Amino acid sequence: MLTCVILASFAALVGVLTDRQLRGQFNDEVRSNSDQLANELQLKWIGNTGSLNCKSQPVSLKDYTSAEHVQIRFFNQAGLLLCTQKNVKVKGVKFPTTTPAFALPAREGTFQEQGYQVLARQLNVEESPVWFLYARPLSDVDHTIARVQVILLLGVLGGTVLALLGGLATAQRAMRPIVQLTEAAREIERTRDPRLHLPVPEADDEVAELARTVEGMLGSLDAARNDTHAALERQREFVADASHELRTPLTSLLANLELLAEELDGDQADTAEAALRSARRMRRLVGDLLLLARADARRAVSRGPTDLADVLLEAASELGPMAEDHELSIEARPAVVPGVRDDLHRLTLNLIENAARHTPPGTRIRAATEVQDGMAVLTVEDDGPGVPPELGARVFDRFVRGAPGTRGSGLGLAIVRAVAESHGGTVVLERPETGSGARFVITIPRDSTAANGYPQAERDRLSTSATGRRSRR
Repeated sequence: MLTCVILASFAALVGVLTDRQLRGQFNDEVRSNSDQLANELQLKWIGNTGSLNCKSQPVSLKDYTSAEHVQIRFFNQAGLLLCTQKNVKVKGVKFPTTTPAFALPAREGTFQEQGYQVLARQLNVEESPVWFLYARPLSDVDHTIARVQVILLLGVLGGTVLALLGGLATAQRAMRPIVQLTEAAREIERTRDPRLHLPVPEADDEVAELARTVEGMLGSLDAARNDTHAALERQREFVADASHELRTPLTSLLANLELLAEELDGDQADTAEAALRSARRMRRLVGDLLLLARADARRAVSRGPTDLADVLLEAASELGPMAEDHELSIEARPAVVPGVRDDLHRLTLNLIENAARHTPPGTRIRAATEVQDGMAVLTVEDDGPGVPPELGARVFDRFVRGAPGTRGSGLGLAIVRAVAESHGGTVVLERPETGSGARFVITIPRDSTAANGYPQAERDRLSTSATGRRSRR
């Protein structure tokens, strides 16, 4: 656009100057030729007829008129046409002979009339005044100016197109290193691998300096990430080892507290019971930390065929006293998966306990297992108030609690997600069909070999006793 504006401005200036120059030259030629013809003519009167002798001249009027389409007229003082050359036809222009301007001008000078540049002057023929008119068509100079304008217009358009093509080619060549850097940056964004190298242009310019700077920054980020990753790995190993080591003394502590609670009476027994409850909470918290640390460290744990129906029934039986104020409904259909039974038990236990703890008494809680499209599905839903909208995206994060003052460590649903993902499955929070409450759906891939390896008698027992079974409290 800038090039087009510059070329258009230049063409406009050249066009104006050319127009003035050509018209000035045209007027000078008209004046010069008329003066030359007037000086070379030797006009005489023919007797007393009042006519001029235009044929017996040293010069031919035709020589002045044929090439440039000039019209020549001689008039007397009364305005009568005395002499002229043969009419020369000009395309689109007709030289009149009867209009007052051409018949007899009021004064000497140059003027334009009906497409002609006319020069009028008075001559003396044998002491008698005669008017001499020399006229040349303006179409000649107009055609020349039009051709110049067309050439200038084509030059502006051609120059703009060439500038556009050249600019695009130059910009594409100049931006090629930037495009390569952008593609490499997108690849690093996609893979999240700062070890990928950026292309450095051969030219030692600002783009090459930028590529080297970004390369150094990525190297520093990679080193910082490696340090952070190593620190996190050490932290996970420490948590896992510490949690594992704490289980033995906690087990011993719980056994001793249980003995003391049975032997003591009165306030001492109450104190022992309180200590026993705290120790049990500590054991469960240590178990949760151990499970999360093991999931973070991706430690391999031996797995075997595990039926989610059995796991669900065991978890519901364990939480019976806690859910006695709720309506607990169980539908346990066989769903065998290759998994860690203790971890799946913890997953199921946390879901039912979470539903019972965060809903008012009398709330209906439903838990079911089934097989859908070759996947084992565990569903736990309730008709309670549901999960607050502001916690919907963070409900599975660690140490996230509901309303202020809510009991618990905030690790229950985080453990649910960790166990589900460690078994190659997913957990999703949905809205129940009733429109209120919360619905957690855990999907775990089934292994046909594990299902087939499950004892046939046990599977038959589950098919007859667990399918369609409901336990309510």
